[in-house]
Amino acid sequence: MHSLIDRYRERLPVSDATPIVSLGEGSTPLLPAPRISRRLGVELHLKWEGANPTGSFKDRGMTVAISRAVEAGAQAVICASTGNTAASAAAYAARAGLVAVVLQPAGAVASGKLAQARALGARVLEVRGSFDEALSAARALSDRGTHVLVNSLNPDRLDGQKTAAFEINEELGAAPDVLALPYGGGGNLTAYARGFVESEALPRLVAGEAVERATTVASAIRIGTPAHAATVAEALEASDGVVVSLADEAILRAWRELARDEGVFCEPSSAAGLAALERVELEPGSTVVCVVTGHGLKDPESAARLSPEPVAVDPDPDAIEAASR
Repeated sequence: MHSLIDRYRERLPVSDATPIVSLGEGSTPLLPAPRISRRLGVELHLKWEGANPTGSFKDRGMTVAISRAVEAGAQAVICASTGNTAASAAAYAARAGLVAVVLQPAGAVASGKLAQARALGARVLEVRGSFDEALSAARALSDRGTHVLVNSLNPDRLDGQKTAAFEINEELGAAPDVLALPYGGGGNLTAYARGFVESEALPRLVAGEAVERATTVASAIRIGTPAHAATVAEALEASDGVVVSLADEAILRAWRELARDEGVFCEPSSAAGLAALERVELEPGSTVVCVVTGHGLKDPESAARLSPEPVAVDPDPDAIEAASR
């Protein structure tokens, strides 16, 4: 198995002494999106991060964070999470033989992500409060030295996640003109900016956030106070980028479009980048990459609630043909 760390060792904070904890992350597809490209008048590609081992982009950073934690002699890791970080931390901690403690805001995590973390052996604790309060508690416990924090405040996480920018450049042969992605805590946007800057070509960054951050249907970006707001602002200024605030209806419209027009089934939050592209002026014929951050099976309730119900039919060809029209 060729791990992400093996592939980009010279550009990551590791040494020959770092034990590699990997599940085969990275090298995710960059998919052409021909139907949406025609409508937007650009050459659109989808960076499909749902193809990572636990179904989200978090695995890129987690392989580096857990590997470095093992190198430092850690016995336990901790994170606050709206779901994807929890699943990834649980998987990589299990791979490394570490204890994983997950703090989740009460009632705010999609069942697919929660099931992953629990099945992988994490100690899942439901905090009576918001994500921001859970993160504050995780940081406080980490400061005691008993647990390593593996949220994106851990710089190793961002270094791992920046590798997606390297992959995009390699596949396209150059940086895209525009990169669009969801904006929750801002760690991923910060990481992409870092990767493109290291490659000496920063595209225009377009970030899609929910208008109602605390209550949005897009649970993975249900974060009231972005931890990386300052670095996001710097990256947007450097790239002449923009944050687009989106109603849930716009995010869900983009979610349906990705599924029905391009065959990419993602969780609702992952469509925020595409929804943001709908609201900005794009140079005709320009090369645009939209980061699709997590698989649709992460949030099965939303998929079931927002999709048509099955139609009951008799096992008869005529009835099936009629119902199929």
